[in-house]
Amino acid sequence: MTEYIGYVVGGGLKENLSVRLTVPSNQVQEGAFAVIESDEWLFYGLVTDLRLGSTDPRFADEQSEARLPAELAKLLHGQTLYTNLEVLPAMMLERGPELSSQEYQTWRAEIDTGARPQPRPRPVKTIPPHHASVRMANPGDIAEIFGEVGKEGNFVIGYTREQAHPVCINLEKFVLRSSGVFGATGTGKSFLTRIVLAGLIKYNRASVLVFDMHDEYGFDSMASDTGERVIGLRTKFPSRLRVVGLGQGAQIRGQTPDFNLEIAMQDIQPADIELLTRELNLRETTPTTLDALVATFGKDHWYKEFMELRPGAVIEDDDGKRIPAPDSVEAWANRSGIHPEAAKGLHSKMGPLFRRSYIIENPASDTVSEIIKALDAGQHIVLSFGDHEKDLDYLLVSNLLTRRIRQAWEKRTNEYRAKGEREPRPLVIVLEEAHKLLNREMAAQTTFSTIAREMRKYYVTLLIVDQRPSQIYDEVMSQLGTRISGWLGDDDDIRAVLSGLAGREALRGMLARLQPKEEILLLGWGVPMPMPVSSRRYDQKFWEELSGTAGGERGEAEILEELGF
Repeated sequence: MTEYIGYVVGGGLKENLSVRLTVPSNQVQEGAFAVIESDEWLFYGLVTDLRLGSTDPRFADEQSEARLPAELAKLLHGQTLYTNLEVLPAMMLERGPELSSQEYQTWRAEIDTGARPQPRPRPVKTIPPHHASVRMANPGDIAEIFGEVGKEGNFVIGYTREQAHPVCINLEKFVLRSSGVFGATGTGKSFLTRIVLAGLIKYNRASVLVFDMHDEYGFDSMASDTGERVIGLRTKFPSRLRVVGLGQGAQIRGQTPDFNLEIAMQDIQPADIELLTRELNLRETTPTTLDALVATFGKDHWYKEFMELRPGAVIEDDDGKRIPAPDSVEAWANRSGIHPEAAKGLHSKMGPLFRRSYIIENPASDTVSEIIKALDAGQHIVLSFGDHEKDLDYLLVSNLLTRRIRQAWEKRTNEYRAKGEREPRPLVIVLEEAHKLLNREMAAQTTFSTIAREMRKYYVTLLIVDQRPSQIYDEVMSQLGTRISGWLGDDDDIRAVLSGLAGREALRGMLARLQPKEEILLLGWGVPMPMPVSSRRYDQKFWEELSGTAGGERGEAEILEELGF
């Protein structure tokens, strides 16, 4: 039996709908999913506020319980005091005439014959009339808007906070545009990201590349707050996911990765160095010096040759005068028309790069190409930085590798469109600490901003994970489809997550009042309407549900799928 919670008493599309509550106010929370029934239409909305009201201010001011018998006071309150809900209308669905009427049979026949389009949820364009009945959403309503549990591509991300109905995101739509996971430090972003990644890997329609700055996603680890074991993705997907370490002999949490990434000196371009301007404290003369190095030594050899030049090296000429040695930085600068001090300063500032053990002249194999081939073949990669966890390493390696990936996917896409060759496999690149690469100063220089703006046409999207979304370039934030946000305490961060969304003023307080852990707000293009949910826990129950073994044994098909057959 349907339990109604109130009826519409006013409002509009811009200022939301006002609903008179007919049940105790503590039965409804901010963020509740409400359904308004109006003749042949259903309206779906989100409770954004609750307000106390009275038919006369005197009844609200006077404490009737103190001067009237309890039963009489209760009766008086029921007639004079009330609570109104503010409901943000988001979607509407045509349900047709009364089920038992002849009009319904006609309406249904028109749909079946194609004379009338199949009813589907659509953005709200009108409002229900006064006194339309309001109820809480049931599982069928949730499934109508967010998709049915168990249907291909639908992944349960969490549950409604009141009745714990499952809420899905559509992974097919999720990977079509870049997305973001946000939340203040300590709100469980990495656990939530693991949940999303597990869903993507299980779904297996897109490859995933994770730049794992803190070694959290590949192998098992320990939770920093509870000390409990946290299962790594490699443990659950041993045949589909490969962990790559940075540098020869790298160990990740005491375990040996599947292979190691070494970068050839010839792969480093001047743009990669300019990207490190802040980290290396480079001067404005750096681009001129780099261009001269490429002009002298060529784009494949400039890095090695510059590294081997000796700053300050001198020899004596025939007259006994000390002059720069032919292999010195100063001699090269004089020959190239570069100020010697500028060249010497750049050589000194690039010293930390010259000492990076993972940058070598001739790697044993082209591991960058191996990573690209693995992703193209449907495998997933977690690149763990291990001991190389400085921002310098993260910025250089992630941008360089992503540049190569961009080139490969653009080439595959063009061949697919021009020659009808195999369609490229969609790729999701997971970027932690995204503001370090996508802030206003850096965004124009990195490959990642290009991916966020353009690369979905080439089957590549980003999943950015960050605690300071306000520091990410506005143009990049505007390109994000699905946004999954935990609690944020900073007003600028809240404003950034809600940018470009309808009803953002109503959602601001909701986002700020989320529980610090295990409550998230689903937003953006990738979900039909904003929705606060209790997120799934990253525990053994989650893995049992994901593999379909909760309460039973795995089937043969499931075992074969896990083994990669």
